[in-house]
Amino acid sequence: MVTGGGTGLGRAMARALAEAGADVALAARRKEKLEEAAEEIRALGRAAHVVACDLTEPDSIREAAREAEDALGRIDVLVNNSGVSGEGWATDLPIERWNQVLETNLRGAFLMSQAVAPGMIERGGGAIVNVASVAGFIGVKMLSAYSASKGGLIQLTKTLALEWAKTGVRVNALAPGYFLTDINSRFFDSDAGERMIKAHIPMGRIGRPEELKGAILFLASDASSFMTGSTLVVDGGQYAQ
Repeated sequence: MVTGGGTGLGRAMARALAEAGADVALAARRKEKLEEAAEEIRALGRAAHVVACDLTEPDSIREAAREAEDALGRIDVLVNNSGVSGEGWATDLPIERWNQVLETNLRGAFLMSQAVAPGMIERGGGAIVNVASVAGFIGVKMLSAYSASKGGLIQLTKTLALEWAKTGVRVNALAPGYFLTDINSRFFDSDAGERMIKAHIPMGRIGRPEELKGAILFLASDASSFMTGSTLVVDGGQYAQ
């Protein structure tokens, strides 16, 4: 199950899981985008189920988890990818926007994990991957809510990993840096985007969504069977500075 699986990195990760043989449930608010992603997965010969879900609504999260389990039979892997950024200077950021970011990025991931984990525990295993960000480690101007939510998600990953370690359920996080998506492509093609890349990314470019394929398959599979509570950073060297 991949939240935010209709666009951007979530869509790329869902496709990677399908290419590796998984049937996938895609969850987000915009069903039209989910349907497009689902068609890509079905073209690979895998099952894809679309689930409407609002990550700010606890009842919607619980219902989405039940629907996905009914459709697929069980959830072996949960990718908590849904997120919003909430840009703005801290002095001007409305509390409503702050709440939306924390509710979606942090509380939503907690509630979805809480809804899916009991089935994993009962079966004796499963993998949860929380998609954090390099912004969860470093400060980023105009992203106070986003950075706080991703830093919190990294700490949540550690806590859930400790609580569920003996059950066979592993919880890890993936922390991407800057990756090219439909939303940010115009900015990164601009002069300002090029300056930002040169200033912050040692490899001198941003990532391509398909470059997360290996990372998500590693964390979702038995290739990382002795790994829990960790965060895998994929950022072109940004955090190393």
